[in-house]
Amino acid sequence: MKSDFLTKEYQLGLGGVAIGTAFQNITDEESHKILQTAWDLGIRYYDTSPWYGLTKSERRFGNFLQTKDKSDFIFSTKVGRLFKEVPESEVPPTMWKKPLNYDFRHDYTADAVKRSIDESLERTGLSAIDIVYIHDLSEDQVGDRYPYFLEQAKKGAFKVLSDLRDQGIIKAWGMGVNKIEPILDCIEAADPDICLSATQYSILEHEDAVDRLLPAVKKAGVQLVSGAGYNSGFITGRDRYNYKDVIPKGMSQKRDRIAEIAKKYDTDIVHAALQFVLAADEFASIIPGASKTEQVKDNVEALNTVIPPDFWNELKSEGLIYEKAQTPSYR
Repeated sequence: MKSDFLTKEYQLGLGGVAIGTAFQNITDEESHKILQTAWDLGIRYYDTSPWYGLTKSERRFGNFLQTKDKSDFIFSTKVGRLFKEVPESEVPPTMWKKPLNYDFRHDYTADAVKRSIDESLERTGLSAIDIVYIHDLSEDQVGDRYPYFLEQAKKGAFKVLSDLRDQGIIKAWGMGVNKIEPILDCIEAADPDICLSATQYSILEHEDAVDRLLPAVKKAGVQLVSGAGYNSGFITGRDRYNYKDVIPKGMSQKRDRIAEIAKKYDTDIVHAALQFVLAADEFASIIPGASKTEQVKDNVEALNTVIPPDFWNELKSEGLIYEKAQTPSYR
């Protein structure tokens, strides 16, 4: 299972953040069209979370996927928050544009993880969950309670997910986080199979991951999935970076320069960004979200495009990508 759980047929998946109304209020009908387009184009890895849209995304994925043969696709969701239905007036402020009427709390105990999985199965109507990610157990999400929740997870989530995997109830588990440290902490304390690396590795920002994250997961035999290879839309031209409105200094200029060089080689920065992530041996899959069917089609096109080697050489020569970073070889 280790190192090869996600095979090449799953290297492009569909993430569920946008379908959870992260950036705009897409309707049930629009989300269905996005999922149908992904399916028709051969995408067979689908990732979501009860957090996305306060359970809305999970329900939308389930409504679509429960009509398919479970052996035909891989499905992952997440644990770490528990949800309770509340009046609309009590729904907490979140990043979601049109969430369902739920409140939540972080909980990484064994009982909470088992309850979360049961509730995800009920919401989706699926017979099984293939991969379970421990969601947002990271300082950027839980603040100075990180050490407390990490200890909770070591005694709870880490152990129960290993047990569920060993019993064959799930196929794999790992962290789903925006920072490097939680993945390293998990590898040190437990035996994860696969981790969702949300904002640590992209064509724009990857040096720290190359030096610290990739060697650690390679040594541990842990695969990575990229959850924000486009920096949550910044690479496509959106005015946000890694789910926030603050753009790091110099990043717009870096993006624009890479886009300019891409044009010179008759390609574009989005295609290059997708291929850059997958060029790293440690990344088994990339799962960009989509708020339009055209984005899904473009991701498939990006996967199958050959970009001239001179493009990558020029990026390295200008210091736009790290000299130690792997680039596509098109063997």
